[in-house]
Amino acid sequence: MAIAFMGIDLAKSVFQLHGADHEGRMLISKRLRRDQLLPELAKLQPCVIGIEACTGAFFWQRQFEKLGHTVRIIAPQYVKPFVKHQKNDRNDAEAICTAMCQPNMKFVPPKNEEQQDIQALHRARTRLVNHRTALVSQMRGLLLDRGVAIGVSISRARRAIPMIIADLTNGLTGMTREIIAELYEFLGQIDVRIKTFDRRIEAVFRSNSTCQHIARICGVGPKTATAVIAAVGDGAEFKNGRHLAAWMGLVPRQHSSGNRQILMGISKRGDQHLRTLLVHGARSVVRVAAGKTDALSRWINALRERRGINRTIVAVANKNARIIWVMLRKDMEFQPAT
Repeated sequence: MAIAFMGIDLAKSVFQLHGADHEGRMLISKRLRRDQLLPELAKLQPCVIGIEACTGAFFWQRQFEKLGHTVRIIAPQYVKPFVKHQKNDRNDAEAICTAMCQPNMKFVPPKNEEQQDIQALHRARTRLVNHRTALVSQMRGLLLDRGVAIGVSISRARRAIPMIIADLTNGLTGMTREIIAELYEFLGQIDVRIKTFDRRIEAVFRSNSTCQHIARICGVGPKTATAVIAAVGDGAEFKNGRHLAAWMGLVPRQHSSGNRQILMGISKRGDQHLRTLLVHGARSVVRVAAGKTDALSRWINALRERRGINRTIVAVANKNARIIWVMLRKDMEFQPAT
């Protein structure tokens, strides 16, 4: 009997396979080395392969699809409930196969190499930004430990630290002054590298017409537009805009039972970087909406009056996510409300 479904527990060197027929009966369970995996799958008739979302999942997806198989990538939290008994490779592969066969299972949107390149740009830039924030915090802490206080923002640190280093009357020792000077020089190097990644992201944005269309939405710029394309592609994995907004974690968490519905803070699921960009963009839209009379600004101001600024920001981010899905799936231009 031919294998219909195959669950594969991915790893660096050893891979566990669990194959089943249409009725869910196990037909194969074996352990393969990395160099044995593709030749073994090439012997099989085309089937549906399930793998967990992890490092290398999209690479293996493309390799399996070249062999004629259909690949489904599942988030680990959706696989965990199906693991029987102890956690090991054999049980994990079986759980992946079982989870994949569920009729209402949600799968991770696939990514091609171009999307992964864009995502790598964003991840590298985010790493540098985090290093810059940590570096400024360290310099502020070292100075505060010597009785010199500066503002929290990075721009304040850039203005204040050179003057603090040059001021010989503030009580800093020579060694502390040298340490702060070297750290400040390192800050400048990080700034240069961040600007380099900004130019690369801008180049990707200019070369992609879909990104340029998305960027016409209020609160969406080049970084958000390119991050959306990298994360969701054409949005085909989402059945509607609400589904996409929920995947991004821009909907309330629920703790409901019976007729009692309790809505809490946003779920914060999905791509954290993408959600952060959408929220920051929405914050700028809400900030400049005061005093404007267009339809979007009137809606924002009324919502802010009723629900507060934080809920309004999330609501605008949620609306933008839904608009993005419509533009991706229906190939429509953004039409601002009047």
